[in-house]
Amino acid sequence: MRIGKKNILFCEISPTTYAISEEKESLLKHIRELFSDEKIARNKSRKKLRNVVSKKDSELIKTGKGIDPVLQENKAVNIDLACKKLNGLVIHPGETFSFWQTIGRTTKRKGYKAGRVLRRGKLYPGVGGGLCNLANVLHNLVLLSPLKVTEFHNHSDALAPDHGERVPFSAGTSVSYYYNDYRFYNNTDMDIQLVFWCADNQLHGELRSEKQFPYTYSISEEDHHFSPEGNEYYRISKIYKNTFSRETGELINKELVLDNHSKVLFDHSEIPKELIRE
Repeated sequence: MRIGKKNILFCEISPTTYAISEEKESLLKHIRELFSDEKIARNKSRKKLRNVVSKKDSELIKTGKGIDPVLQENKAVNIDLACKKLNGLVIHPGETFSFWQTIGRTTKRKGYKAGRVLRRGKLYPGVGGGLCNLANVLHNLVLLSPLKVTEFHNHSDALAPDHGERVPFSAGTSVSYYYNDYRFYNNTDMDIQLVFWCADNQLHGELRSEKQFPYTYSISEEDHHFSPEGNEYYRISKIYKNTFSRETGELINKELVLDNHSKVLFDHSEIPKELIRE
């Protein structure tokens, strides 16, 4: 569609057309999956598998200039509800985990509230908003394992200022019902289990297995800085997954998992000046 001299997409006309486009993409994905032989993990167990492969904690309530505290409180409620759907889920060998097939649609009827959602590079209130935080913790857990990520979408990881030491992949995973899913495949020979809970303003996540894998993993970031582009700033970095031999500690593989170019969505005055490069 053309308005004036500018070509715009149907989804860019208004919030209503954006919502219509989301529903269309979700429907198309549902139709495609009717013909898929992908086996989605469904089984849950209250008994925890004994080996902790990886674990990750994340602060639920972010603070800073321009950050709405009500939306942050609502986000914490949404994440707590979604955690209960993930907690205890077992992914058997050959099965795929699907974020949205596990959690389902987030609605007011289910208790979800208006949290922050990111659309076209801007933050808006939306029911169920904030679950990208949960998906991001899950992605961190999976990266620290041999599991194969089969669907991943990313948005800006500069939604709020860093508090304390910079942590790679502290944000940036994007999920939007149903078309932007987060999925991974259990390509190992043993069961994998997700354990999630919220306590003391913290989201806690663990990835568990029946026994140890022969490798260990870490995430590293290189060339992290902020760069001005026009009237905006962007976080720039390269993020890697490192694989080590558990027996010798030798680096086996270094894989680039994100060439980061994230628009800063918090107040530019809070960008550390020593990290800005012209």
